[in-house]
Amino acid sequence: MDAQHETAYQKQGAVFENKKRILTNKKNKKGTRFVRNVGLGIKTPKEAVEGTYVDKKCPFTGNVSIRGRILKGVVISTKMNRTLVIRRDYLHFVSKYRRFEKRHTTLAAHLSPAFRVKEGDVVTVGECRPLAKTVCFNVLAVEPCREGNGAAAKKTFRL
Repeated sequence: MDAQHETAYQKQGAVFENKKRILTNKKNKKGTRFVRNVGLGIKTPKEAVEGTYVDKKCPFTGNVSIRGRILKGVVISTKMNRTLVIRRDYLHFVSKYRRFEKRHTTLAAHLSPAFRVKEGDVVTVGECRPLAKTVCFNVLAVEPCREGNGAAAKKTFRL
């Protein structure tokens, strides 16, 4: 995947590309790449370390720190560019009837190019600074869908 597919030149802010002499290793012909560990027991994906993509909103290669809530949800839409919508199911207690009712909420999260996600997958997202009008979360890990049909999996109620 080529990093230069936008009209503006794509580069990582933490890497200086115009050094006069090359002191890098002979084995590493690509040069340097900025990658960091987000912490919280989350492993950096292999694609983030070895890939060539440039994403300033990626928690592994960009300028975004993860702080606050860590949530899990099911992917219900991947139609936006580098953004997905997840659904979180929960139970709400109605005291009058002493019963629980099913409820759900949706939230938008930024998807780094390091992950390959389809509808029905379970993702772990972490809270970060606001990235857009409705996006305040970043995808940190992906669990592939267990069922064969992802469309049916995204509508099932799971806690």
